[in-house]
Amino acid sequence: METADAMKNLEQVTSTALLTKLGELFSSAGFELALVGGPVRDAILGRKAPDVDLTTNATPDQILQLIKGKVDTHWEIGKEFGTIGCRIGDDQIEITTYRTDAYDKDSRKPEVRFGTDLVEDLKRRDFTVNSMALRLPERVFVDPFGGLRDLMDQVLKTPGAPEDSFGDDPLRMMRGARFVSQLGFEIEPKTFEAMGAMRERMSIISAERIQAELQKLMLGAFPRRGLEALVDSGLAEIVLPELPALKLEVDEHHHHKDVYEHTLTVVEQAIDYEKDYGLEPDFVLRFAALLHDIGKPATRKLEPGGAVSFYHHDVVGAKLAKKRMKELKFDNDTIKAVALLVELHLRFFGYSDQAWTDAAIRRYVRDAGEQLVRLHILTRSDVTTRNKRKAEILSHAYDDLEARIEKVMAEEELNAMRPDLTGEEIMEILDIPAGPKVGKAYKYLLELRIENGPLGPEEAKKRLLEWWPKG
Repeated sequence: METADAMKNLEQVTSTALLTKLGELFSSAGFELALVGGPVRDAILGRKAPDVDLTTNATPDQILQLIKGKVDTHWEIGKEFGTIGCRIGDDQIEITTYRTDAYDKDSRKPEVRFGTDLVEDLKRRDFTVNSMALRLPERVFVDPFGGLRDLMDQVLKTPGAPEDSFGDDPLRMMRGARFVSQLGFEIEPKTFEAMGAMRERMSIISAERIQAELQKLMLGAFPRRGLEALVDSGLAEIVLPELPALKLEVDEHHHHKDVYEHTLTVVEQAIDYEKDYGLEPDFVLRFAALLHDIGKPATRKLEPGGAVSFYHHDVVGAKLAKKRMKELKFDNDTIKAVALLVELHLRFFGYSDQAWTDAAIRRYVRDAGEQLVRLHILTRSDVTTRNKRKAEILSHAYDDLEARIEKVMAEEELNAMRPDLTGEEIMEILDIPAGPKVGKAYKYLLELRIENGPLGPEEAKKRLLEWWPKG
């Protein structure tokens, strides 16, 4: 992209009545206002940012006085840090007072200081590509740190010394890896070197902030590049140590495929399959692909004859995934979904050389539950062999399995699999109250359903009464 094209994009994307109106509102009151950061970067790239970020020399209280009655709604949740949020029509807007924050060396939070100068505000931002602004309403482009040049060169660097920037807010190091994933850019060598040298500073960052950056990284257009930046800088040793641990030692007598490289390939292949299965960029799927083999280091065993085994790495990996995700403060539903996929990712390969019985299919669908589509993708993505014949055989085998699943599901409504008798019917037949015994009987009937398909109420009652005395 040429500079002229970039400026044309900026003008086209930002030539809106909304920005003109807000700019004139602040200007008439004697205040400065500028579009800043990501929205400017995205406008230059020819795309509209999801949110509108503005900065001003007006204080939070002055911002409130200006916008009250002129916006659809507003909120003050970020007022302590200088930010007032509002909504005008479909646009969500954040207006932040210029900042010149000071950080204590051991603190997670800055000592918030409001500033009066736009350039000083831009200097405290993370990367030069996010340190550009557009003054409103006159639409004067402000780029004191060469952000446009770096955007054209697809390079990430800090406005000032990277040591100062990362010392102020260590999360910026991880944000660099996230932008690599989202934009496909490279991190400038001096900046990247500082990320490695200062990685221990990440220890003061809260788990919630790390989790948020990790999610954005995984949902980027180029997550492999972002993950490689995390690992190569050493940041992954702090925030996701299970990933660099996949770089298992290989000696001249015991050869096996590189688990780390295999994992990154599985992530890429899972992303390729998302559209085939009608999914939007899917964090649960991508993170399960990233973690599916993290149980291998703990289960690695050198076998006689040069083979390497990883028995039960699926079960161990699921436990490790739960542990890491809990530490990163993920919600329970996300943890359960990822852990289940890790635990089940080998299930298909245990049957790939033999015909699947209807019972095995029912069990596969039941165990996968709501994660069935993701399990389809993860299982297919886990085939990274260079042996084309072997890959084709596995692909056809999974095609057959999916076809069988659809057939059985159509015949038996497998998505709503349940026993032939309800809990209330079980209590009535056995003349027992609600409690663990009912659950045990229910589980027995469910196993019958999985093994034999629908039995019907009368046959199920007969089997239940036969089982009950010895159950």
